[in-house]
Amino acid sequence: MSQPVKKDIRALSREELRTFFKEQGRPAFRGDQVYQWLWTKGKGGFEDMTNLPLELREELSREFAIHKVAVDQMQRSADGTIKNAVQLHDGLLVESVLIPTENRTTACVSSQVGCSLDCRFCATASLKRMRNLNPDEIYDQVFVIDQQSRHYFGRPLSNIVFMGMGEPLMNYNNVMKAIERITAEDGLNMAPRRITVSTSGVPKIMKKMADEQPRFGLAVSLHAARDAVRTDIMPFNARMGLDQLKEAVAYWYEKTKSRVTYEYIVWKGINDTPEDVQALLDFCRAAPCKVNLIEYNPIDGGAFQQASEKALQMYITALEDVGITVTVRRSRGKDIDAACGQLANKSVPKDS
Repeated sequence: MSQPVKKDIRALSREELRTFFKEQGRPAFRGDQVYQWLWTKGKGGFEDMTNLPLELREELSREFAIHKVAVDQMQRSADGTIKNAVQLHDGLLVESVLIPTENRTTACVSSQVGCSLDCRFCATASLKRMRNLNPDEIYDQVFVIDQQSRHYFGRPLSNIVFMGMGEPLMNYNNVMKAIERITAEDGLNMAPRRITVSTSGVPKIMKKMADEQPRFGLAVSLHAARDAVRTDIMPFNARMGLDQLKEAVAYWYEKTKSRVTYEYIVWKGINDTPEDVQALLDFCRAAPCKVNLIEYNPIDGGAFQQASEKALQMYITALEDVGITVTVRRSRGKDIDAACGQLANKSVPKDS
């Protein structure tokens, strides 16, 4: 006879936990205690909740489950970058990355198992989207990286970017709930301004997000400002083109007064011409912005190869000439499986 499925206790809010204990004839403050163990202290077992009576811990263990993630595989780069293959409670894998610099430690976290978009240059795109991550699974990735940052670098996590596996805006509600918990005083108490949500461009959801007046940053994985080129490398652009994206970016700035950051990889023979540069300059007129030019970490020996330094410099000069802030983000973790999706791909059976 199969065992009954236990309820996920972290799906309950603090108030719902307090109500649960009151209905059991116990003090409501027990809900506050459990909530603190689950979120602030990040415990994965009821046996760790030492300020609860043993009888109550056993009762909770019978009725509820805590679906903590576990690091299935960890790779450390010579430059300090740490890449985690994170196993979820159902055995599926996602990735998270710790990126250290001299004065900050950034967590790059995933929002979906696989991805629902089809960007040709991304390793994650070869993994079909299996499911969205729950808020606690996103939270756990951040919690684990904060612990790794303290252990390996002697300082707490300082920044979070939603640039791992999946499209965050295709899992909007759970991503927003995770950010709420990450920034809560009784969660990780991270400042919202140190969080960046990155999207490949889902105009309708970008506008919805802007209406909610978030205090975190927005990045758009642009990579091409000509529809023909962008649709070729990011086929979903045929459904949600650059005109819609430009309108959504302008709406974001109007509502939030926060500059968007464009993530932009320059590839050899794909978007390395003066015409591509001019198209980006035209796109940038939609709203105040900054541009991150990203060094590409190839996933194979295929069509997508890093452009020349001359092409990169052409972009830098053109952007700076019109007063747009531009930075070049060099690839980290080159000696490990650093491209998004590579490590999880290695762990997926070939016939899956």
